[in-house]
Amino acid sequence: MNAGKSTSLLQVAHNYEERGQSVDLYTARVDDRYGVGNVTSRLGVTRDAATFTAETNFATIYGAKPTPSCVLIDEAQFLSEAQVTQLHRLAHTSSTPVICYGLRSDFQGKPFPGSKALLTLADDLEEMKTICRCGRKATMNVRLDASGNRITEGAQVEIGGNDRYEAVCARRFYTGKC
Repeated sequence: MNAGKSTSLLQVAHNYEERGQSVDLYTARVDDRYGVGNVTSRLGVTRDAATFTAETNFATIYGAKPTPSCVLIDEAQFLSEAQVTQLHRLAHTSSTPVICYGLRSDFQGKPFPGSKALLTLADDLEEMKTICRCGRKATMNVRLDASGNRITEGAQVEIGGNDRYEAVCARRFYTGKC
């Protein structure tokens, strides 16, 4: 959270297109904070994207149309293990770069299925850093209620932004303080 993942994705898309290359952008349909099918940076840059759901089959999509120069996935934590495998196969059988941006873990410190699969199959990992309110590197996320108190139980997926989640250091995640 707040590490600049969507900003980076939008910059990569711009770089490809500036060189006359085609890019396919996807984001999770479940994330409708900025409208369905929008990749939006907290800096204010936004762009339309195709959406994926649990039913999306990337092998079918790219078996039926030419592959672009690059495939970019935002909110990749919401991919299924099967979808990650489809995208990994696409990258290696078509020589199309597939670049995914997402969170590693949820508010309970547990991996998302898509993140777990990406951490297993990814050829390269780049961590985007952000900081906790104490200034330490933030590696965890906590969910907050309407009063700003930490919530430790509930469904893994509950869409929200800075009003519902906070990126924190591991010390704050485990102890509640820095």
